[in-house]
Parts: sequence; C-alpha cells; structure tokens
Amino acid sequence: MIQVIVLSGPIGAGKSSLTGILAEHLGTKAYFEGVDNNPVLPLYYKDMKRYTFLLNIYLLNHRLAQISQAIQEKNSVSDRSIYEDSLFFKMNADSGIADKTEFKIYNNLLDNMMAETPGNPNKKPDLLIYIKVSLSTMLKRIEKRGREFEQLSTDPGLKDYYARLISYYQPWYENYQASPKLVINSDKYDFVTDEAAKKAVLAQIDQKLHELGKL
Repeated sequence: MIQVIVLSGPIGAGKSSLTGILAEHLGTKAYFEGVDNNPVLPLYYKDMKRYTFLLNIYLLNHRLAQISQAIQEKNSVSDRSIYEDSLFFKMNADSGIADKTEFKIYNNLLDNMMAETPGNPNKKPDLLIYIKVSLSTMLKRIEKRGREFEQLSTDPGLKDYYARLISYYQPWYENYQASPKLVINSDKYDFVTDEAAKKAVLAQIDQKLHELGKL
C-alpha cells in the first residue's frame, strides 16, 4: 500500500520533529529538508531580493529528487511539501522583495515539472499534513533551535517577514487541492515535549490514513 506523506507549515512549526515522530510510528523512511547543508539559504537571509529565485530553484531541484526517492521507497514521510515553496516566492513578489516575472517563470517551471506524463509515476502525496502555528510559538522555536541567520537578534526585521509568512499559509492550505489534507494545531498540541499531545496527534493522523484506506 503506497503511503507518501508530506508535512507543511511555516518556519518553526515543528515539521522536522513531527516527520521523525511519524516515520518512527509508521515504520517508514523520513526525508528531511537539510537546511544546514543548504548553501543558498544563508545568502537568502542576507539579501532576499537577490537570492529568492536561486533559492527556489535550488529547493525545487532538491524536492524533486526527494519525491523520486520517496516514490521508490513506497512508504515515506517528508518534512516539507514541494507545493509550498511557491508560497514563499509569491509572498516576496507581492511585497516587492522578488521580481514578479521571476515568480511567473518559476511557477510555470514548477507546473511543468509536476505535470503527469506517460510513463512517469504520480508525484502527488497521499496526504499533506499542515502544521498550524502562531507567531509567538514560531518565534520561540526559531530562537530555541539557534540558527544564527534566522534570529531576530541578527535581523529584527525578520519578525515582520515571519508574520507575513504565517498570514500566507492559511489561505494557501485552504486552496490546496493536490491531495487529501489534514491540519494539526501546533499551539494546542506540543508533540515534541508532551507525550500525551504526541499520542493525540498520531491518533488524528492514523484516523485520517484509515479514512483514506492507507493504513
């Protein structure tokens, strides 16, 4: 039974943590974004206007490679969806940080690469799990994990950037139609440190997978 699950949500939502928890629970392979090995991300935080296009092309290539591996594994959990990268790009284009023509080119490229063609396996996940998080919780988790280029102490202006990002996620999730979906409230359920919350979240996911005939 094919079971490809992807996590989505803003920075600090707990995607990587839940990916590891869920992969262990289901006995599947976990795929992680690999932020610490991303050579473009620190450059992006220093100059978003210059590096938005390069970052999104880098991430598109990385995620397509992950999708190919996940399909071969049959059962897998990934800590980010390929679909939400365009959300970041759109937000930056709307705010004037990124070029709108570059965003249009990127979106066309994404559509072409995700299109189904004869002989190619389906690239869509069986389930997308959106982790909803408030700005205050998001900032606490960003501070706790300590990546220097993400910290408000490095750039206080990032607080507005993070707030805008959260505001883009809910409508993005509501409009997402590529696969079945499920939302987890990360403020209500601290699945990283609270065992009862972790069990409650896993129960929600198990129920959804049963409904879909995937468990």
